[in-house]
Amino acid sequence: MAGGRVNVNVGVLGHIDSGKTALARALSTTASTAAFDRPPQSRARGVTLDLGFSSFSVPLPARLRPALPAPPPATGAGPEPRLQVTLVDCPGHASLIRTVIGGAQIIDLMMLVIDVTKGMQTQSAECLVIGQIACQKLVVVLNKIDLLAEGKRQAAIDKMTKKMQKTLENTKFRGAPIIPVAAKPGGPEAPETEAPQGISELIELLTLQISIPTRDSSGPFLMSVDHCFSIKGQGTVMTGTILSGSISLGDSVEIPALKVVKKVKSMQVFHTPVTTAMQGDRLGICVTQFDPKLLERGLVCAPESLHIIHAALISVEKIPYFRGPLQTKAKFHITVGHETVMGRLMFFSPAPDSFDHEPVLDAFDFSREYLFQEQYLCKDLAPAATDSGQTNEKAGQATDGHCPRQQWALVEFEKPVTCPQLCLVIGSRLDADIHANTCRLAFHGILLHGLEDKNYAESLLPRLRVYKLKHKHGLVDRVIDDYNVIGRSLFKKETNIQLFVGLKVDLSTGELGVIDSAFGQSGKFKIHIPEQCLSTYTMC
Repeated sequence: MAGGRVNVNVGVLGHIDSGKTALARALSTTASTAAFDRPPQSRARGVTLDLGFSSFSVPLPARLRPALPAPPPATGAGPEPRLQVTLVDCPGHASLIRTVIGGAQIIDLMMLVIDVTKGMQTQSAECLVIGQIACQKLVVVLNKIDLLAEGKRQAAIDKMTKKMQKTLENTKFRGAPIIPVAAKPGGPEAPETEAPQGISELIELLTLQISIPTRDSSGPFLMSVDHCFSIKGQGTVMTGTILSGSISLGDSVEIPALKVVKKVKSMQVFHTPVTTAMQGDRLGICVTQFDPKLLERGLVCAPESLHIIHAALISVEKIPYFRGPLQTKAKFHITVGHETVMGRLMFFSPAPDSFDHEPVLDAFDFSREYLFQEQYLCKDLAPAATDSGQTNEKAGQATDGHCPRQQWALVEFEKPVTCPQLCLVIGSRLDADIHANTCRLAFHGILLHGLEDKNYAESLLPRLRVYKLKHKHGLVDRVIDDYNVIGRSLFKKETNIQLFVGLKVDLSTGELGVIDSAFGQSGKFKIHIPEQCLSTYTMC
């Protein structure tokens, strides 16, 4: 909360040419330096190429006022609080999906903009998937209703509304509100005298749908920077969204990518000077001069609060719309914050008897044992392929179709990244054909533990207790008595059988035995069967 305003970030997402920027312009009363396709490249191509930020404000609804922190006694009642809605205008072109992913991680509510004459398109679907991962509320905006024949307009709107309701039925956004608008009647070239349609109704709907997320000013300051530019005679300005903590004039901030610490000279929230800002606020920070080309986007933090990591342990969940398996050793585009790098994965799960344990999403337990998987476990997957091209019927398969409630992966980055613990991680196949009607988003997860040591394979990975299940078959050589048998053909002559003493073996007739000791020098071994052995022939 800065300057008596409560800020909520609303994402504007959708397919290219659905009218997202026109909608943001129609809603906004204040624009940032990067709003409404101001960069020359965007104007030249006529499309949004980067995140754009603008805002409007309304009186803070009475229903939201109880969520506000009480003002300090010395300040009195203060100005009437307002609800500031910051619009995050995301690109719609398929090749810019990583920018959309970065933008989606800072939004509290998502507006999915649909061209009412075309309906759901490929990037609309990808944006819907991103929304399900990154935010809790959705408003669907059916744009360009002015292009519908006037006599058939309402019928066409009703038909598209029903289609969208059906699309949302199997998502977390089932029952989300759908509203028709015309953000720029007549299209981009139409005169400005043409008034937008449905904008006041949309503002009213957004005001009803918005809830104030939990904001916390404690903890280390962390801000996601999306634009950087210099002002002659003043310094370099970084604009972004505060992810955690708070900041005040005169504070020092670190830019981890540049390994420098700078002092905050001034701060603004949409051209309004402020002295403090906290989690959730959209902010511009002016610091002592540095080359803005060195930091297009990234993170700014309290000094020494962030570290560079070379690998990470993440809790992982497959996106159901992604076709094909998630295989160990496969490479994906890994997005953390505004950074996207290539990463190689190794999947692992709990032991089968722990499949139903409650997921833990705030820490990684190094004391547990985990089961290696050739691929992420899903009920509907085919057997995993091995390096030789043959399928592996055992590895990567759920037991009787039973999948664990939580799975993990070790992600090894091709180049180091800077990110906080417990941040959102999204894995994609951004090299897939953008013209194919397929979902490129493969999985999402939470970063539970970052590996800072460059030599993590020697220093930390030995602590990671991941094992592989191996099945071997042997034969019963002879029965000693009702409780002991001699086995063979399970070990080689030179095997140190002492290493396997205490391991369980299943006999083909149903009894359960335990390897008791070696028997002779030829690889035979003694098995003790606690319950009386009847007739045994094979074991595994």
